[in-house]
Amino acid sequence: MMEQYLRQLIEIEFVDKKEIFTGFLIDYSDDWILLRNNPVDFILDGFVILRNKNILVVNRDQDLAFTEKIIRLKGLKTNSDDIIPIKDLATIISFLAEKYGIFQISKKSAKSAYLGKLIELNDEELIIDFLDTKGQFGGELSFNPEKIRVIEFDTDYINSLKLVVSENQK
Repeated sequence: MMEQYLRQLIEIEFVDKKEIFTGFLIDYSDDWILLRNNPVDFILDGFVILRNKNILVVNRDQDLAFTEKIIRLKGLKTNSDDIIPIKDLATIISFLAEKYGIFQISKKSAKSAYLGKLIELNDEELIIDFLDTKGQFGGELSFNPEKIRVIEFDTDYINSLKLVVSENQK
């Protein structure tokens, strides 16, 4: 089903989430979908990895084709450098922790997202050092790995807070 959408701008709607995700489909596996995130208008901002469950519909319409055309005219590309291993949660989180340091996770509810850096991941829990909105690490947060539905990284917001973190460490 997803093969036909590779490197195209798509929307993904879930049965149990109000939020709709839009982005270029970069890769997918049985459990995860990797998108180059298109949060608004003709802007690409980071990446989003979605748990491949409870998907209601994958859309590709004329509006999305038009948006994709403009993004491509602006010279924005997706390439093989964007591909990350999305085999399972442990592989994803380990890769992000090593390459990007800070990432954001969300559960089913879109009400809150949690930024941080990896402390530990095992079958029972994912523990991160929570990064607050002022760029300060605020202690450990623990999550059930099965409840993680969305992982975001390399966004302007996350990268901006990383600048504050590195400034604070000087």
